[in-house]
Amino acid sequence: MLEQQINQNLITLLSDFGDRDAYVAVMKGVIAQVNPKLQVVDLMHQVPAQDIAVARFCLMNAYPYFPKGTVHLAVVDPGVGSQRKAIAVKFAGGFLVGPDNGIFSGVLAQSPAITSVELTNHKYWRSSPPSKTFHGRDIFAPVAAHLASGVSLQQLGEEIDPANLVKLNVKQCEPTKTGVVGCIQYIDHFGNLVSNIPESWLQGKKWCVQISGVIIPGCETYSDVPFGDAIALVGSHGWVEIAVNGRNAHLQMQINLYDRLEVLFMDKNQNPLE
Repeated sequence: MLEQQINQNLITLLSDFGDRDAYVAVMKGVIAQVNPKLQVVDLMHQVPAQDIAVARFCLMNAYPYFPKGTVHLAVVDPGVGSQRKAIAVKFAGGFLVGPDNGIFSGVLAQSPAITSVELTNHKYWRSSPPSKTFHGRDIFAPVAAHLASGVSLQQLGEEIDPANLVKLNVKQCEPTKTGVVGCIQYIDHFGNLVSNIPESWLQGKKWCVQISGVIIPGCETYSDVPFGDAIALVGSHGWVEIAVNGRNAHLQMQINLYDRLEVLFMDKNQNPLE
């Protein structure tokens, strides 16, 4: 209980709302109405509209850096107003609040759910019935604020089996005779192309990347190649990425989300295996 009192006053907020409208500020206002002492950290609000896969990736890579007990509120919700469930989940790192559409499946693949509930207790909503188009304001923000203020998960709704939570059908990397095949799963602000191939596949191997008919050397830092040249490396997030030293790889190489790539392992002469 003491740990909960110490750490469970922090909320992270992720959405596809952008910064041109007041939607994010409105959610923060609702949180402050419940408890103005809560701390809210913006993870990001530039998720491409309705792109659950990108939201899943960003949350999965951010949550380990927050204190245990943090409430992670994520609203990328193309099914808002439909029959999809509104949920809250307890896992080893804290709590997740948002739509049951697979947005949490990356986090829960790394740290499985302990308990989950469907948010059916209107007492903890801003309004009942809620808006058909803004559950982030009327359900998720107030629920996250109550949860972060010490309300138990069980008070928020009816318990549901975590095994039945929606899992996003994200393409997985696959081994081949000469390496690993994957795809681009995220493009960051710098235009770096982040694949779905984790560093663990590369242990003890020399490697390069092949994409769109181009071979890109596997190195350790951006400066290992001349300015303007492409490079493959493992980013701080632990995934193989493609970058261009000093430039935007996405724009320069015309490579997009979900495009196929292959990590090729190399022989002792630095040639790709055949």
